[in-house]
Amino acid sequence: MHRLTRSEVRAIDQRAIEAFGVAGVVLMENAGAGAARLLAAQGPRGRVAIACGRGNNGGDGFVIARHLELLGFRVQILLASPPADYRGDAAANLAIAERSGIPVTCLDDGDATAWRAALAGADWIVDALLGTGANGPPRGVTATAISAINDTHQAGTAGGRPRVLAVDLPSGLDANSGDTPGVCVEADLTATFVAEKVGFANPHAATFTGAIHVVGIGAPACLLQEYGISDRGDP
Repeated sequence: MHRLTRSEVRAIDQRAIEAFGVAGVVLMENAGAGAARLLAAQGPRGRVAIACGRGNNGGDGFVIARHLELLGFRVQILLASPPADYRGDAAANLAIAERSGIPVTCLDDGDATAWRAALAGADWIVDALLGTGANGPPRGVTATAISAINDTHQAGTAGGRPRVLAVDLPSGLDANSGDTPGVCVEADLTATFVAEKVGFANPHAATFTGAIHVVGIGAPACLLQEYGISDRGDP
């Protein structure tokens, strides 16, 4: 298995866009749709709460929300930043979600009680807070959201214990080292894009990733082969 470093992930995305002409929004659509299919296959029986950061990982979360709703699941988007802070492809997908009538709640004030209340009763929680580009310990609202996800995951309710899907990697896990310099989401399942990350080889990482599934993003096969990737993940 060839695992990708943080810089290789960035290079594949950049080359797919610049050298092959695959628009970034298309890559995001493919990634989010694939992650949504993976989660749908787990058979959610109740609300899916999707915690979204302001980067492209959050953009993936917006796509996941839309596709889960199309499949008949009840979803709620929880924003860790004000809507105006989102840019590019992430902003475009947030706008689509809002216009589609998907419930969106902004929790950017860092209130831990509000985060726990918003997550309470969810059957699944999707962690789309931080992606592979994140470095160092999570801070501010993101750290609060991660702690709330873990508290909700561990405590559960009378209706059962929610499960957690991490998008690309658990927020707080370093993509290269597999270390957790601060709080980190404890996931049951990780939908990682293109290939596993080198940090996943660290035995410490398994505590946070849970089961790992590789999801394709539509990058050209010849590009992936340059990085030693022959298994392109679930379509």
